[in-house]
Formats: sequence, C-alpha cells, structure tokens
Amino acid sequence: MAVETASDLAAFVSTNDFGVSASYTVAGGSAVTISGIFDNNIIEVEAGGGVPIAVRQPRFLCRTADVASAADGDAITINSTAYTIRMADEDGTGMSQLILEKN
Repeated sequence: MAVETASDLAAFVSTNDFGVSASYTVAGGSAVTISGIFDNNIIEVEAGGGVPIAVRQPRFLCRTADVASAADGDAITINSTAYTIRMADEDGTGMSQLILEKN
C-alpha cells in the first residue's frame, strides 16, 4: 500500500515540475489526458556475437490510478509521438511504469 496520497502522487508527476502530458487510449476506448515522467534512455542489449548494441527504451512513469487497466497494445502519445504500450508494471506504491514501443 502506498504511503503517499493520490494528490501527493499527482504532484510528483505534475507538468509543473518533471511531468509531461500524454494522451492515453485503452484499446477500443477513448483517449484521456494523463501526466507522467517520460524517459527515453539508451540501454545495452546483448544480441549475440559478443558485441552489445545500444537501443532506446522509452518508458512512462505515471499514477496507477490513471492507467489501472493498461495492457499490451494500448496507445499513448507523448510529445506528439505515438507509442504502443508493451508492458505495464505496477510497483505497489501507486505508480506504474509503462514500457513503450515507438510506432
């Protein structure tokens, strides 16, 4: 159970500080605007052959309450770029990390 309140979590991902707005759409549903923290870090992936390659791993950290039914195949648009959600990972603190794939 989360220690922070819903308003504490909302402040954490607020667009006033670190957050950005995103348009989240459950497959077959309507779009809603949510806030979260977007990262698009470079990670190393072992592709075989002994030489790792670098790839981007876009992800979006947001309140679980905003994406309670997030699943593989849902859509999210961040900074005018469309992504497909490939995994939703709820961390048990009231926050979820969405692993994304650029369309």
